[in-house]
Amino acid sequence: MAGEGSGGGGGAGAFEDEAEPTVTIGEYIEGIEAEELEADLVLGGDDGKECTYGGGYLKRQAVFSCLTCVPAGVAGVCTACSLACHDGHEVVELWTKRKFRCDCGNSKFGSHVCKLCPEKDPENPANSYNHNFKGSYCTCGRPYPDPEAEKQVEMIQCCICEDWFHEDHIGLNSIEEIPRDEEEEPLYEDFICPKCSPKCYFLKLYPDTIWASNKQSSAPQAETTNSTVMNGNSSLGDIEKSENGALINHLNCEKTSDNENCPKDSVAPEKASLDDSSDGKCKLGMNISSNTPSADSEKKMPFFMSKSWREVICRCETCTDFYAQQGVAYLIDKEDSIEEYEKIAKQKREKKLEQQEGVEANFLNSLDHVQKIEILSGINDMKNELQSFLETFDSSKPVTSEDIRAVFENLAKKKKQRLS
Repeated sequence: MAGEGSGGGGGAGAFEDEAEPTVTIGEYIEGIEAEELEADLVLGGDDGKECTYGGGYLKRQAVFSCLTCVPAGVAGVCTACSLACHDGHEVVELWTKRKFRCDCGNSKFGSHVCKLCPEKDPENPANSYNHNFKGSYCTCGRPYPDPEAEKQVEMIQCCICEDWFHEDHIGLNSIEEIPRDEEEEPLYEDFICPKCSPKCYFLKLYPDTIWASNKQSSAPQAETTNSTVMNGNSSLGDIEKSENGALINHLNCEKTSDNENCPKDSVAPEKASLDDSSDGKCKLGMNISSNTPSADSEKKMPFFMSKSWREVICRCETCTDFYAQQGVAYLIDKEDSIEEYEKIAKQKREKKLEQQEGVEANFLNSLDHVQKIEILSGINDMKNELQSFLETFDSSKPVTSEDIRAVFENLAKKKKQRLS
């Protein structure tokens, strides 16, 4: 790379590849907008101005843990409280959690009082806490980012327990078995970890379409969101995957090469032919409780679920009661999914941008003709001055405060000349 293009005689070309990359103003603005969008997706469009406690146990929201106030890691706060009440503290970003109510200022925080919503119950008994609140993730219990790691490894979030896992710690022989497309982008919408998959074994009664297929498969590929993937950054799931180059379908334990990983003493469940009727009848046409295969005799594997798989599962009374018994009733709640959470966040962002544009338009409309011309002339002068500065500036030198001051002095001179 660096050696290519350097002639045999001199070393002048040896540093060409080491030059700092240039970024246009347009590219810089696009990068800022992308970061803002990513933040909005994680925060669910929350502007961080009001404590969410009054909203009760929200179906999904961004949650933070303050280890300065609660070292034991058994409390969580909303976005607004993380900014207003815990600025400068050791705060752990937990991404999103379901059915959580802000703890800031309750009995777990001792003498600390919430600045935004001081009147709160002593505790929120329906909140659920795991080791993430202590800054630990995965089965290895390491922090993220990991200060001892040479390179930060991508993590994915289980949609059941909501813990985060390193891809090489989820019970696969190789991370190549994770469903991805040719560009290594996830093909799954939800991930269910090996510890949680047994309570979801009823999903094996459904057709192959709910399982994300690997890139070797010819099945239609599904897009996925990024908030369930913590990549050097933010989660999701599998049942049909490639193992040592062979495609496995964990629904019926068929493998294109051998069956050594298929439990010998287990009987594969008969997959249902789904009934699309909406008259209250069971889509599966069977008693889900008595037909769900036992997890005891099978190797616990992670599940990777395809796009919109939640829309497929049955919502009849019998199945709904079964989900509740298994503690996964939220799976049929559309607003529980990361996809819906991000969809709502995008809608809030678009509305906010429209409102900002409206404010700018109203401001311009409130000006008279002379004021409008003055503003437009000022914008044009600023653009020309910046362009002139960038064309003549030595890119090998740093931009100093004197350089910036000179730009604005030139603008002031042009404005004075224009008005004189």
